[in-house]
Amino acid sequence: MVTFAGVDHVALTVTDLDRSERFYTSLFDLVTVMDVGYGRICMHADTGFVLSLIRHDDARGGSFTELTTGPDHLGLVAGSRSELEEWERRFEEMGVPYTPIRDEPLAHILNFRDPDNTALDLCASTEAMVTATEALRSPDITVEQIDEYVAQLVGPEFVPKRGTAG
Repeated sequence: MVTFAGVDHVALTVTDLDRSERFYTSLFDLVTVMDVGYGRICMHADTGFVLSLIRHDDARGGSFTELTTGPDHLGLVAGSRSELEEWERRFEEMGVPYTPIRDEPLAHILNFRDPDNTALDLCASTEAMVTATEALRSPDITVEQIDEYVAQLVGPEFVPKRGTAG
């Protein structure tokens, strides 16, 4: 059976390769492992995460906006809320625009922007999210049980509307 196995890499279109490479390598301790002329391939040694930065000659340029159809933002993993507090301090030191940590039922979220205004966030799962993720890994869980958990945790208005195809 064919199955989704995970994320291989993320590629972002940028306006200035050098500026974006400096931003991502200094912020996340990525290492540039390849320069293909129009792009740089960066990797995080500990996690294996690969970020490609691409500069297209015919790009329209301008700042990113999540109001254009396509990706809305890139969500990255943080280990805990206290790590997010450390990230806030690092953002302050580096002059990275961010909004304060939001504490949601499933995650603590720290939103920030790269030099092209690309929306990014760091998320630290709450215990409720850890529990939900573990439950979803069970082959016996039903859609009804998932819906019940969501309704209890964050409210019935967040349960997906499920219809029949056809």
